[in-house]
Amino acid sequence: MLQNNWRFLWMVLAGTGIAMLLKLIITFPSNDLSNQLFGILESIIITVLIWEGNLRYDRYLNHKFPWDKFLKKRILFQLVPTTVYVSTVILIVLTAFDSYVCPMPFDDKQKLLIIVFVVAFLFSIAILSLEISFQFFRKWKQSLLEVEQYKSETALARLENLKNQVNPHFLFNNMSVLSSLVYKDQDKAVDFINQLSKVYRYLLDSGSSELTTLEDEMQFLQSYTYLLNIRYSPNIHFEITVSEEALKTYIPPMSVQLLIENAIKHNEISSAAPLTISIRSEEGWLIVENNLQLRSTVENGSGTGLKNIRSRYQYFTDREPEVTATETHFYVKIPLLKAP
Repeated sequence: MLQNNWRFLWMVLAGTGIAMLLKLIITFPSNDLSNQLFGILESIIITVLIWEGNLRYDRYLNHKFPWDKFLKKRILFQLVPTTVYVSTVILIVLTAFDSYVCPMPFDDKQKLLIIVFVVAFLFSIAILSLEISFQFFRKWKQSLLEVEQYKSETALARLENLKNQVNPHFLFNNMSVLSSLVYKDQDKAVDFINQLSKVYRYLLDSGSSELTTLEDEMQFLQSYTYLLNIRYSPNIHFEITVSEEALKTYIPPMSVQLLIENAIKHNEISSAAPLTISIRSEEGWLIVENNLQLRSTVENGSGTGLKNIRSRYQYFTDREPEVTATETHFYVKIPLLKAP
């Protein structure tokens, strides 16, 4: 349905066209010019009332019963009231013209009323078919846009992962730790190399995955937190409590690692102010919490951390990550997803 300021002009033109079409299809008893003009006026009034009424009713239904949520109810509430409304409008206008303007040029008015109801029902079916076709086309077009957007955001997320893989600061810091371990504790240096290789192996393996099990993410975090413990020990602590049931759920890969990285980047870590990071599962959520002790200066980031996590979650669930900050602690809750 046209919904712009020109729609009334289109209504008048459509009503005139319908009157002309009926004149070609139906043989009217009188071809008097005044009757023809009244017939055109009658057709225009009916067209305006039906068009505008259905337009406003359609807007109401879009708000009350959206197509994507209430398909069956929408079809029912679109078809029945529209049929009744169209029939009522046609009957009232025809009766009014018959009584006050000019008599209907038909002897069998009961038959005409039956025709009116059939026409109204067919008209309602046509409107409903157009609505469903339009909604299907709109949904199809929207799905194409979402697919393209998802591809774009997934590509950005993977690019961010690739940046993390070759992050010079991450690599430099770990190489510095490793070089000092080689002289101090060769066995620990070997363990450090093994854990570092596991971290990079996971980064490479998860780069093409949309979701990963929490169990795989936790195994990766064992290696990742091992490197952090060696680097910041004894000033960083990790408390991980994840249920067996939660381990079978799914999250976007690298989500927890990114939250840990943010906590380290934004908070002081020292013997006077040790950092404690808690990771725990709780009723369908994974909670990453840290005590808040903000640095006076924070290194610049890409700004895509939580935004990337939120964007990727949008394609799998209506639940969104939740961020809460108090005076002493910072919490991030990310949804745990069922099997895809």
